[in-house]
Amino acid sequence: MDNLNKNIKFLRRQAGLTQQAFADLLNIKRSLLGAYEEGRAKPNLSVQLAMTRQFGISLDSLVREDLERSGLESEPALAAPGGLQAGSTRVLSIVVDGNDEEQIVLVSEKARAGYALGYADPEFVAELPRLQLPFLPAGTYRAFEISGDSMLPLQPGSIVVGEYMSDASSLSDGQTYVLLTRSDGMVYKRVFSPASSEGKLVLQSDNPAYPPYELPADELLEAWEAKLSIGKVSKKSDQRIDGMMDMLARLQQEVREIQGRSKHR
Repeated sequence: MDNLNKNIKFLRRQAGLTQQAFADLLNIKRSLLGAYEEGRAKPNLSVQLAMTRQFGISLDSLVREDLERSGLESEPALAAPGGLQAGSTRVLSIVVDGNDEEQIVLVSEKARAGYALGYADPEFVAELPRLQLPFLPAGTYRAFEISGDSMLPLQPGSIVVGEYMSDASSLSDGQTYVLLTRSDGMVYKRVFSPASSEGKLVLQSDNPAYPPYELPADELLEAWEAKLSIGKVSKKSDQRIDGMMDMLARLQQEVREIQGRSKHR
């Protein structure tokens, strides 16, 4: 097996992704990725270039070097922008329209694995779908599709719109956040920072079936404070219009609450 095939397997493991998640990121079949990793086939140039963009390495390094031996393991590309440490700042990739107005991009469930690698890549972020919510106060927002049942009554498939938190010290106890972490990727949890867990955050689900767990502060890459949620209307319901009206009413109520909080800041 040559260095190219070995490096593909190494990069996937560095990113902490399954074969299926990595294949989805590269827009190829899982079986084909398996063939690459086992040395039974070689990726074409477009797949090679996709990997170099995601990991911030040169094509020559990907093809010729043994990345594991050359020391890439000590500086994984995923960590390049740095964690969200207290008092720290970094450049955030955003999208603007023709009038230079900042837009809200949507990270769907399908894009979760790619976002864990490309969150700091302006080209990747620019390719994500966009939402328009002009009633939100000034700020930088991102929308995330939620999966799983750990935050009931919020249903899987719902959209959470979060405001970007540039400093970890500004996270509030008991507030809900969409978090991007090195180890777990993207999660939606209620956050606490008790004194007894110095240097760590406690992440808690609203569903009591899921126990809370600790997250080292240096594992945190992005934090988005939840501002509103857009519930998913069940396809089984015969009251789709009523459901949509209820959802709109909830949104309007949340907007009024946001505006009220803004006035008291």
